[in-house]
Amino acid sequence: MPKPPRAWQKMLSGRRLDLLDPTPLDIEIEDIAHGLAFVARWNGQTLGDFAYSVAEHSLLVETLYTRMTPKPDPKWQLAALLHDAPEYVIGDMISPVKSAVGPGYDELDKRLSAAIHLRFGLPAAIPVAVKKHIKKADKISAWMEATSIAGFTTDEANRFFGAPDPDMVKGLDIVLRAPMQARADFTARHQTLLERL
Repeated sequence: MPKPPRAWQKMLSGRRLDLLDPTPLDIEIEDIAHGLAFVARWNGQTLGDFAYSVAEHSLLVETLYTRMTPKPDPKWQLAALLHDAPEYVIGDMISPVKSAVGPGYDELDKRLSAAIHLRFGLPAAIPVAVKKHIKKADKISAWMEATSIAGFTTDEANRFFGAPDPDMVKGLDIVLRAPMQARADFTARHQTLLERL
């Protein structure tokens, strides 16, 4: 009988994360922050001296979610910060690739998300209403990224992501920084939100 293929990845923390059967015990925020800081959004097809990382994107989505939500609950702010956390091991696939890969990617993403949520005191599945609100913040972030650094015209971005309320994006900028800075800010924001739970 052939030996099954290795399904775990060794993290810098020393943890071994089984991608097919992830457990909360093998998840560390430092691994997530480090991985996301080095994963490029838009397949790296962005302007600037640094790639726009999933860590930067996650910080922006949490900021937008917080702006959109009167008296936000810190646990749902944390869920917004962690909305793309599985990408620290499975990468950021653009939507057309996700469609081509099929349901297997979505199942893997769901298993990893559940383990990550449980690790940090969130329910395995985020309530649908909260998830929709986070998705709305995610689309506003995508619009900002598309028009600022990914070469989309405003009309194209409006068509794909919807035109955001100008008050939602007022005073916010897309930030391109070294991965270590994004990693540090992601970790710090995570700690702040955990302390508010």
